[in-house]
Formats: sequence, structure tokens, C-alpha cells
Amino acid sequence: MIDPAPALAALSFNADGLVPAIAQQHDSGEVLMMAWMNREAVAETLATGRVCYYSRSRRALWRKGETSGQQQRLVEFLIDCDGDTVLLKVDQAGVACHTGRRSCFYTAARTEGLTEVQGVLISPKELYGK
Repeated sequence: MIDPAPALAALSFNADGLVPAIAQQHDSGEVLMMAWMNREAVAETLATGRVCYYSRSRRALWRKGETSGQQQRLVEFLIDCDGDTVLLKVDQAGVACHTGRRSCFYTAARTEGLTEVQGVLISPKELYGK
């Protein structure tokens, strides 16, 4: 789809070889999640149009939705002014959060304390069969 070479040259990866990636629903502007990408994840995402991240806990590529079916299709790949963060405008199929919520950002700090502002749409057990 997109030649990854120019984007890879423009990015400043951290000491671990990673760059933070924020996923945003392309049409609504809803911020869905934050994850990490390495060079291989960036290249695969741009080449295929299916969003791929790097899982620090698994130390491996993580193709969003590979176990849950909740995939992200890349609409636009944006690089910030310093080249050290990317914004992925995506078309999210279903929920983005492993907790079964649409967004990972579902807890708000308010005067009365922490408040859950988004409920579970699908149980993690249903998502992952566990």
C-alpha cells in the first residue's frame, strides 16, 4: 500500500527501538488506545494497511485483533513534529480495549474521584475465549 521507507527515515525511535503510537477512530476523532511500534511494525502497517504493534510483554509483533477479531484498518499514518510519536487514524472493528470497552481511556479523574465513563461492550472471555 504505502512505501514504509520515508516514514521509517522520519521517525526517531527510543533507546528500545520503539515509538509510541496513538490510535484514533478516523471519522469520530475518538482516541482508542496507545501502544508501541518498532520498525518492523511500522513497515508492516504501512505495507498491508492492517495495524500492527510491538508487544513489550510478549516481545513480539502484535497484529491488532489477531486473537479477538477486533482489527484496525489504517486510514492515515501521521508523524508528529519531532518524529517521536505517531498518530494512527484507523477504522476500528468492534472494541479496541482488551477489557471489552471501545476505548482504553475509560477512567476519568473527577472531583469525586475516579469514575468509569465507559462500560464493557463485550466480555473479555467472549473476546478471547478464556
